[in-house]
Parts: sequence; structure tokens; C-alpha cells
Amino acid sequence: MGAVTVVVLVIFGWGLVSSRLERADLTAPIVFVAVGGLLAATGTVAGPTAPEALRPLVEVTLVWVLFSDAAGVPWREVRADRGVYARLLCVGLPLTILTGWGLASWFFPGLELWLALLVGAALAPTDAALGLPVVTNPRVPPRMRRLITVESGLNDGIATPVVMFALAGAASAEAVRGAPTLGMALVELALGLVVGAVLGPAGGGLLRAARRREWASEDFTGIAVLALAVLAYTGAVALHGNGFIAAFCAGLAFGAAAGPRGPAELAYLEQTGRLVSLLVWLAFGVIVLPIMASRIGPPTVLYAVLSLTVVRMLPVALVTLGAGLDRSSVLFLGWFGPRGLASLVFALIALEELGPDADDAVTVIGCTVLLSVLAHGLTARPLAAAYGARHPR
Repeated sequence: MGAVTVVVLVIFGWGLVSSRLERADLTAPIVFVAVGGLLAATGTVAGPTAPEALRPLVEVTLVWVLFSDAAGVPWREVRADRGVYARLLCVGLPLTILTGWGLASWFFPGLELWLALLVGAALAPTDAALGLPVVTNPRVPPRMRRLITVESGLNDGIATPVVMFALAGAASAEAVRGAPTLGMALVELALGLVVGAVLGPAGGGLLRAARRREWASEDFTGIAVLALAVLAYTGAVALHGNGFIAAFCAGLAFGAAAGPRGPAELAYLEQTGRLVSLLVWLAFGVIVLPIMASRIGPPTVLYAVLSLTVVRMLPVALVTLGAGLDRSSVLFLGWFGPRGLASLVFALIALEELGPDADDAVTVIGCTVLLSVLAHGLTARPLAAAYGARHPR
């Protein structure tokens, strides 16, 4: 109860002074990771026993993040740059995964091949929330803000099948009890896609019809969307499919079927997602920081630096050739690919699935995320101001 009291006090305190702290470049992830590390260091929370206890929180967080990111993509606004998005997501993202995989295999020879793929795939998705001053700064041109936001909203869902496939391969290689084979993992991914493709448009269409007939209360539609995201996950799991893929596909379909009121109905889901994400960042401090403290070394730090720079920025530079972006815009887009919540959740799921066998991979992921939290959190505001001054609207 002491730990719960501390956590609740920190959440309430963050709500009181969040704007002031963010102006000082102290973001929520920085604060809550520090609190989690403090709880672990003082022995208030026992980190080694936490992964299994936190499994429902971790999984529902990823479900809501995948659903809301996919459903919130403003399709009407992105048509003009659909070629750039296709390059970033269909070419740039696979290049990032492959480069990260190869670099992890080279830097860490003792890391099993599947775990190296897990590192490369888990660190490929970006998190625009870590660079919030960039995507909310009106001085940054709208096109650049859309590129960063839309890419971040879609790449975590696209990377999820690769992460799940890598986890299945690592579990099979380590002979983890109950682990699916690679063939079973592919079937689960396909079932998840089907379930999401059915439930997403069905839920969006039903809500749209209920609003039109004035059956649905505006005060409750947001809760219904939150439940729809969980329903996609549980429905897929009940059919032995992959619930995360179902949530992402359901979000994509819901965003297309919900109509003009769809974005407003996502507000409650997004706020709830922010709350549980704070708890996940705190869990990162409690669980992953102690693991990192005993395993981190110069190769891990160097890999983290390269992951945030070369592994991310080189594919972005290659795929945006001829896309009408000047050099500073390409560098800006490449740098603001923070690794955040999705990467962290993938690491916690790996701990749940593989136990201590995942410690080395989780250390690499955790080090990269921690460095990203600090580097992108501290540079977002000044670099956004400088870029906005150089590229007036």
C-alpha cells in the first residue's frame, strides 16, 4: 500500500505541475522512470516478481496504444503525402529492422539470433509522444508534424508481427513450456488480422448508426470505443489468434468506419491510454533499470547511440530521396524517431514470455529507450523552435 500511495501521489502531482515541468523539458517518461528506479532502489517494490504481476497492465496498454494510434490516423489529410508514408513504412521500417537486427548480432555475439531480431524489431517503432513539443508546436510546418505523427501511429502496429514472430522463435529455441511453433505463430497473426478486420468496421458502423438514431449517449461512446479495443484483443485470443494484431487492425478499420465523430470518440481512450502508459514507464524503472544496472556495458551504450542515429536516420535519408524534403527536414525527421512506449512494452512482454533468457535483449532495448527518453525529451523544444524558424509556415 505504501508503493501504491507513492504512485498515486506522483500521478496527482504530475497532473498539477505537468505543464510547468514540460516547459523545463522534464517529460512524463523521465519523471516516472526516475520514480520507478527510486522505488526499486529503496526496496519498496520487488522488481524480479513484478513482470508476471504486471502482465495485464502491460498487455492492455499495448492494446489501447495500437488501437488508438491506428484509429487516429487522419487519412483525409495524409493523401497528399501518401508516397512518403509508403516509403517510410514499407521500405524504411523494414530497413531499420534489418539494420538493427544485423547490428545486434554483430555487437552481441552471445545473443541468440531470434533475440537479436527481437531487439531490431522492438526498437524500430517510434513514439511521437516523446517529442510532444515537436508535434504540438505551431511553428513547425504542419506537413512535418503530420509525417512524424502518422509514421509513429502506424509503425508500431506494422512492427508488432515481427516482434511476435521473434518471440515465438526465441521461445521455441529456448524450449519454453507452452511456446508456439513458428507455424503456429503465423496462424495466430493471420487470425488476429481477420478478427480485427471484422470487429473494427462492425463496431465503428454500429456506433455511427446508433448516433444517427440518437440511441447512443455522447457521454458513453468513448467508453464503448475503449471496450471495443479490448474486445478485439480478447476475441482474437479466444480464437487462438494474436490479440495485438487484432487491436491494430480493428483500430485501422474503426477509424475508416466511425465517420466524422470518430476522432472525438477516441479522446477517452487516448486519455486512459496516457494514464496506463505512466504506470508502464514506472514499471520500466522498477523492473528494467535493475536488470540494466548489472548487465550494461560500453557495447550496449554504443548500440543504443547507433540505434537512435544511424539505424534510424540512414533508412529515413535513403527512402526520402526525391520526396521534396531538404537536408534539414530529412535530418529533423530522422532524429525525431524516439523509441518509447511500444519498445518498452515489447521488452516487458519478452520478460514475461522468456524470463531471465530475455535479460540481455531487454538490457539493450531498455538502454536505448532510456537514452531516447533523455535525448529526445531534452532536444524536442529547442530543435523544434530552430526548425520552425528556418522553415516558416
